[in-house]
Amino acid sequence: MRVTVLTGAGISAESGIRTFRASDGLWEDHRIEDVATPEAFQRDPALVQRFYNMRRADAAQAQPNAAHRALADLALRCELTLITQNVDDLHERGGSPAVIHMHGRLNGALCAACEARWTAPGVMSHQDACPNCGRAATRPDIVWFGEMPYQMEEIWAAVEAADVFAAIGTSGQVYPAAALAQHARRHGAETVELNIAASAVSRDFVRHLTGPATRIVPEWVAGFSQT
Repeated sequence: MRVTVLTGAGISAESGIRTFRASDGLWEDHRIEDVATPEAFQRDPALVQRFYNMRRADAAQAQPNAAHRALADLALRCELTLITQNVDDLHERGGSPAVIHMHGRLNGALCAACEARWTAPGVMSHQDACPNCGRAATRPDIVWFGEMPYQMEEIWAAVEAADVFAAIGTSGQVYPAAALAQHARRHGAETVELNIAASAVSRDFVRHLTGPATRIVPEWVAGFSQT
């Protein structure tokens, strides 16, 4: 059985990582426009780097939870493609062997000049020299608002080939991720939403499992037979 899973901020929230869609509209006390767009980086790169240095430190302290570990177990039970909107590494530390980070990674660095990539240090500066071209153009390897997510061809192919498509802890408000369930259903997949509450695209799912990810994801995974 081919299963494609999309995870969002809700799966990491129970590990203590805050989501950006708080009721006050702020993300770690910052406006999205000030820390998560290419324009913000051009305007105040030092602020953006401080913001992601803080997030990198917080993510390093967080621990994988039962939902992360359950998805690692699911990879042993079926042909799994795991896609995440999250930029933390909790899936990997939870045991998942292969993860598509469509919005990039906190532990990655990117040269804005030559597009070289390398492992990010704990603290980054926009004045850090790129190890490839030597330019002081270092930025987090994060897909900001207005930029194209990574590995979209691979993602669309996995969605189209899926027998089951599941979205876990996603808001359904960020595209193109929010369009994946409808695309999967159009291609004949069983669609299931696992979330603490209905998302903006709940209508695109046939099944709905409601509750905390640490409870409902292990229960859902337990329903798959060992291959």
